[in-house]
Amino acid sequence: MPDPAAAWTADLDLLTGAARLAGARALDFFRNGPEVWWKNGGRSPVSAADFAANDILKKELLSARPNYGWLSEETDDDAARLDCETVFVIDPIDGTRAFIAGKDIWCVSAAVVHRGRPVAGVLFAPALEELFTAVADGPALRNGRPVAASEPDAGRPTRMAAPEDMANGIDGYMAGGVHRISHVPSLAYRLAMVADGRIDATLVKRNAHDWDLAAADLVLARAGGGLVTLDGAPLSYNRPTVSHETLCAAGSARLAGLVEAARHLSGH
Repeated sequence: MPDPAAAWTADLDLLTGAARLAGARALDFFRNGPEVWWKNGGRSPVSAADFAANDILKKELLSARPNYGWLSEETDDDAARLDCETVFVIDPIDGTRAFIAGKDIWCVSAAVVHRGRPVAGVLFAPALEELFTAVADGPALRNGRPVAASEPDAGRPTRMAAPEDMANGIDGYMAGGVHRISHVPSLAYRLAMVADGRIDATLVKRNAHDWDLAAADLVLARAGGGLVTLDGAPLSYNRPTVSHETLCAAGSARLAGLVEAARHLSGH
């Protein structure tokens, strides 16, 4: 039998190379007025850079792993992925609004999901020159150095990045209160900030998708944190429905308290 750990490490190397190529291509468009279209009834922008990066990722990844399924924000969904044990889960540019506005916080998000859980993940933020990587049973790395989610600190409030209505509402349920971090336009990058301890926690509004979450979920898990539902359960990916309900993310020692507070906020 092949060694699964070696296979996932090889997949991580593949993801990393492809994400770097896609990120470099996206930079060609960055702050150069790329063409923009609107999807989902005019609610979500997509740019020429998203499509160009997606094309590179699809070519690089599926040519190397033609037996893997494919799920990407910028590719029409194909139910054939549901028959695959192992699937690429891709967002060619997470944070498209920020990208279009010329802001630095956007990233290429690429993961390998096996039997519903991520086993290799890459977040590449080329405008920031940051690369987050993780593989099952390995460390979470930022530019090659290990990162770790923060531990509870009774001497200060919880630094939380979340929509204003959620952060303000949860304040009264969190010991020590909440210090709200200003909006982080890329959800994947926001979760990476929890993984490397720059922020302590985040809440994710319902309707985030697999491609927003899978790579960052693994990075956070390998950094000693977790991304869970309001029932405290880990996420399952590559289902027929790829959107999720309200989620909580924090270091492991904070997670139960955050989930309890979020349940109060939501009326659970």
